[in-house]
Amino acid sequence: MKKNIFLAVGLLFSMSTQAQIFDIIKSAVKDKTGVDLNTPVKNNGTKTTTTTTTSSQTNNSSANLGNLTSTQISSGLKEALSIGVTDGVKKLAITDGFFKNEAVKILMPEKLRKIDTTLRSIGMGSLADEGVKLLNRAAEDAVTEAAPIFTNAITSMTITDAKNILLGSNNAATSYLQGKTQSQLFTAFQPKVKASLGKVGADTLWKNLISKYNTFTGQSVTTDLNEYVTTETINGVFKMVADKESGIRNTPAMRTTSILQKVFGAQDGK
Repeated sequence: MKKNIFLAVGLLFSMSTQAQIFDIIKSAVKDKTGVDLNTPVKNNGTKTTTTTTTSSQTNNSSANLGNLTSTQISSGLKEALSIGVTDGVKKLAITDGFFKNEAVKILMPEKLRKIDTTLRSIGMGSLADEGVKLLNRAAEDAVTEAAPIFTNAITSMTITDAKNILLGSNNAATSYLQGKTQSQLFTAFQPKVKASLGKVGADTLWKNLISKYNTFTGQSVTTDLNEYVTTETINGVFKMVADKESGIRNTPAMRTTSILQKVFGAQDGK
């Protein structure tokens, strides 16, 4: 009996398609045992098959898309990202856009936080405060460089990108944008941040601040403020875009256009 079963299995695996194999196996099992593998089995602690799980996920994804066309999905995602970028950059590129927004405020670089503590201990806290404020002023001045880079990335989004983003997490669109623009943003921001640090007087103040600290402690602390502010500026932009994306996905009132209502409304029941 066992020998016959092994021979049958060998013949099954010689067939041309996986679908044929499953159909024959199901039929054989039903003939021998009366068990119909096509009938769902209640979960009693046993693991479900990979095939069943994948099929379920596929059906759910299709249902979540409702009657949306590929063009509608693409348009909705592009509009959501455009709104997120426009609003985010607009809010950051003003006086106190970074400095008075606790979510993105640029703090003292970690390597220099001991300077902050020391300066405050000798009555020079105002100098430390000014140093932090000017770092944020440089970011506020430089952040407008992001807009054209983001616009290019959004325009180049494919239909496949859009579908994956729509069915993704709360920050799937932001993650897509980050992957497409991170290196470009850093390259574009660095010279702008450097110029902004000089424009607002941050470079001169920080040289003075670090010099005073080194004189007082006998140390020789240095840091690359340009790289630090560039990185923090980019992080701030993505934080604002992510917040906007999450709002559009989860708050119907934030879907201010018909295409946003149609595309993201289809996801409310998922």
